[in-house]
Amino acid sequence: SIIRRQRQELKLLIAELKDRDKELNDMVAVHERHIQAWEDDRQKILTLAEQCSLLTSELNERDAVIKSLTKKLKLLESQHNDSKMTLESTQQKFKELTQKVTDSSLHCQVLEEKNQSLHCSILELSAKTGQLQAREQELLSMLEMKEKTLIETTDQITEVTSRFKTLENALRTAKLDDFSRSREQQDLKLTLNDVMCQVNKMKDVLSEKMKESSKNQEEISHLKQENGCLRSELILAVEEAQRKDQLYQLAKSKRVRIEKELSSLRQVCVKQQRDLHFLHVNFDSSQDSRQ
Repeated sequence: SIIRRQRQELKLLIAELKDRDKELNDMVAVHERHIQAWEDDRQKILTLAEQCSLLTSELNERDAVIKSLTKKLKLLESQHNDSKMTLESTQQKFKELTQKVTDSSLHCQVLEEKNQSLHCSILELSAKTGQLQAREQELLSMLEMKEKTLIETTDQITEVTSRFKTLENALRTAKLDDFSRSREQQDLKLTLNDVMCQVNKMKDVLSEKMKESSKNQEEISHLKQENGCLRSELILAVEEAQRKDQLYQLAKSKRVRIEKELSSLRQVCVKQQRDLHFLHVNFDSSQDSRQ
């Protein structure tokens, strides 16, 4: 009975040991599953950490790109302001050059009118000079004729005095004629001197007018050259303003494109920050669950 009882107890102990062994095996299997799950979670955490580091580096790169783009945007804004100020100054210079061109054109027109009037006066003085020269030639021919007649008369007087000494009345008459002719000759000489003085004065006036006309011609040519230079400067200023306007349009389009890129990068950064926050939450929850 004791052996039976001991056998019965041994059977009970063996059954209990089998139950304990089964429980231990179940616990070991559960523990192995827990270890496998922990290893899987660890691998996931490592991959998430690598992704987080990659995303952090990419975020830093994007942040550096955003900073560089912000600097470029500030530089473009300063360039835009400089180009705007330059455009305003160019427009002011364009207005000043236009005013100078109009003033020089008016001055040229006035000088051309003055030159035309001087040319007309020169023509009139030339005509008067020709008339005075013709009058001088006429007076000189008359004076020569008077001198010839005077010579002939004196010859006749000498011949009459040599032949007809007794004819005193005729001699007196001849003397009176000679005196009147001498007076007439003196009057003609005075008139000739006056004409010569007038001719010399006209020549002086004509030379002064010619000098003034040459000066006006030189001034007109200088003003024409200055007008041409102003016109070329005006064309260059217009071309420079057009080029600056084109650069301003290009800078404006580039700024719009950069703003679009910045907005898209901001959206990407916001999305990445949300994903990163979601990964942090999942990581915290996984750490809590692992603990």
